[in-house]
Amino acid sequence: MKVMDMEEGVKDNAAASPPPPKSRITNQSRALVSIRLLQVLLLFLVLTLGISVVSIHMIKFFKIQDPVASSTNLVSMYDHRDVTLESFIRPPLNVWHTMNDGELLWRASMEPKRHDYPFKRVPKLAFMFLTKGPLLFAPLWEMFFKGHEGLYSIYVHALPNYRSDFERSSVFYRRYIPSQAVAWGEMSMCDAERRLLANALLDISNEWFVLLSESCIPLRGFGSIYGYVSGSRYSFMGCDDEEGPDGRGRYRNGMEPEITLSQWRKGSQWFEVNRKLALEIVQDTTYYPKFKEFCKPPCYVDEHYFPTMLSMKHRIFLANRTLTWTDWSRGGAHPATFSKADVTETFLKNLPGAKPCFYNDQRSPVCYLFARKFSPSALEPLLELAPKILGF
Repeated sequence: MKVMDMEEGVKDNAAASPPPPKSRITNQSRALVSIRLLQVLLLFLVLTLGISVVSIHMIKFFKIQDPVASSTNLVSMYDHRDVTLESFIRPPLNVWHTMNDGELLWRASMEPKRHDYPFKRVPKLAFMFLTKGPLLFAPLWEMFFKGHEGLYSIYVHALPNYRSDFERSSVFYRRYIPSQAVAWGEMSMCDAERRLLANALLDISNEWFVLLSESCIPLRGFGSIYGYVSGSRYSFMGCDDEEGPDGRGRYRNGMEPEITLSQWRKGSQWFEVNRKLALEIVQDTTYYPKFKEFCKPPCYVDEHYFPTMLSMKHRIFLANRTLTWTDWSRGGAHPATFSKADVTETFLKNLPGAKPCFYNDQRSPVCYLFARKFSPSALEPLLELAPKILGF
């Protein structure tokens, strides 16, 4: 009975307690909602900051670039903010780039159709050196180029793992282009030559292109060579229709119908071409696959690809001879190499003999401007005799 009275008393007291006011409940609810919103906002800010930090680190780690900035590496190699005439005619600031061969050949194939230039263009002679590594006769070439700045440009293709160490004052400083491995007598040799031409074509002032090796030397001063090349109506590339196993014997029937036996030609690897023919070489997609597939040793593609292709389309522009003298009199697969003991005053005066040739359809006593092959030991006497005998 007492228990029941106590429970009833509790209930009566509870029932008798007045309910909390509605304003108090409303204020508590609002405070709770505000705290929840603030928590959500803080969580959002923390997540946003975290994502930003992670993104920055990912960009640094993976070297992610702005797609617009990345595309400019292919479209233009010039560091100009505004599109001006200067941005098109100025040569690349550095011959090194990130383009692959397909991109490079495509870029180099672009050429103005108008022949009148809206600026004072000084045509330059591009010297393209195809080497294994170091330029053995760099001091001689330095002497040759001295004082003729603005009339020449230099491009060097060496093996990919070679790193040059020329000083800033050298004409060869930073003139090594991106390269790939080259095998003698194979298509990779022509790939390297096209790579050199394509890089040189990026400079719109380059008008003539001469291919040389690390064992080549100039036989005359720069002024004489520049005048000889620029004054010629022809480009200097051999394109002989040679009988026998080393000529027509290297032809394969699989080259038809693009190339027939009667169109097959042979010439020296060391050539000089003008800008028009250089463009033809880098633009070619018709004959390249045929030579790559069917011209393999003992068919040496560097002796046939360019001579055949250019003679088919531009025979009237070829002198059908090279400007680089070599001595094949000793026989064998390679020409003679001259060392220190061979290089005398008499030797240089008689080099390269009295073989007759034609220059602009007239008989000329000057047939060669360069010579090869010379060993590294020949550098010392060449430096001593060059000012007196070679004219520089």
